[in-house]
Amino acid sequence: MTIEEAQQTVDHWIRTTGVRYFNELTNMAMLTEEVGEVARIIARQYGEQSFKESDKDKVLADELADVLFVVICLANQTGVNLTEALQRNLTKKTQRDATRHQKNEKLH
Repeated sequence: MTIEEAQQTVDHWIRTTGVRYFNELTNMAMLTEEVGEVARIIARQYGEQSFKESDKDKVLADELADVLFVVICLANQTGVNLTEALQRNLTKKTQRDATRHQKNEKLH
């Protein structure tokens, strides 16, 4: 699925199953919540925290997909074409960081 297809699919789902988009502030709060769930899994799976019994059924892929879903909702409702935005962002990063990471001794 392309990013454009994902935006269309989420929009269709919202309009047919979700009834309507939550407002932007609600979606921003939901995004923060979902990112927190990703952080919780990462802290337990790759960090030093142990899993609580209630966390053991959480799957990183599912939580990342939740983050992506809300990001797509925010993009759709604010008129952002994520394909174009990502392309511009990669161009910017490529120009800005052309040699930066190769020169970073911490990465070698």
